[in-house]
Amino acid sequence: MPFARLATATTPTCHIGLGLAAVGRPGYINLGRDRDLGEDRSAQTLRTRTHALLDASYAQGVRYFDAARSYGRSEEFLADWLDAHPGIDDVVIGSKWGYTYTAGWSADAETHEVKDHSTAAYDRQRAETDALLGDRLDLYQIHSVTPDSPALTDRNLHARLADAAARGLTVGFSTSGPAQADTIRAALAVTAGGEPLFRTVQSTYNLLETSAGPALAEAHEAGLTVIVKEGMANGRLAGPHAPDALKAVAAATGLGCDAVALGWILRRPWAGVVLSGAATVPQLLSNLHAPAVDLDPDRLARLATLREDPGAYWERRRQLPWH
Repeated sequence: MPFARLATATTPTCHIGLGLAAVGRPGYINLGRDRDLGEDRSAQTLRTRTHALLDASYAQGVRYFDAARSYGRSEEFLADWLDAHPGIDDVVIGSKWGYTYTAGWSADAETHEVKDHSTAAYDRQRAETDALLGDRLDLYQIHSVTPDSPALTDRNLHARLADAAARGLTVGFSTSGPAQADTIRAALAVTAGGEPLFRTVQSTYNLLETSAGPALAEAHEAGLTVIVKEGMANGRLAGPHAPDALKAVAAATGLGCDAVALGWILRRPWAGVVLSGAATVPQLLSNLHAPAVDLDPDRLARLATLREDPGAYWERRRQLPWH
């Protein structure tokens, strides 16, 4: 397991990773994107921004970087950074397949990504990822699996993934939607050659959406590394948009709402890596204060009031505009 590398890390940020969804393409659903990125979203500008985030992350002890085929040119930007730093050999690189980026580098495209969990899509996207990341890729995840995904039942796909695992690639999956717990439990039952197929799971979990928690604990108990995404709820937990209860707790800790939100997740014993989705270096540095957040019982009780019904949460997320 490549995540064993993190076990030897001694920095408090070793359990925080950097996700590149927000900076690998000009359009995304995070709130505050216009303020964060401004008007210039050329490929070169976002490449430079991505490299600055990777530089700052690595300097602060972050060792997991997360991309996807559908995150625009995120794999390309990450590959360029790795090529420019050939001496860095202690990072874990993850990417995802299953969505195709279709926006043509436009923030106003009608369709930004198309889902396809077929064997043909895996073969095509695996070749595309290999062309960019090659043997630097440690983890390849099925992107946003839901209970109806053919990826849970396609034995031909499972055989291909098992072959990749036998050749040294770690195989995982990510989840999305109000039935994440059902998806996780179904994926835990998937086997190939009599052995569990998946070694990691990446799921949405935050102060507003906690429904996957028990299933993620089960996954951890089964030996999977748990990666938490969307800890900031696509910006809904960031300072300008944060609920009053979160703002009050943040003020009491002397840290930002973002650090509190991510620090709350880090308290979960099953959380192996919690992703920062920062779009700017100041955001990243604020996120990285998460391990220092002090949450006493009173503060935890106040934060617990923020939990939303999963159906309502995911409907709200579905309505977020692409900026």
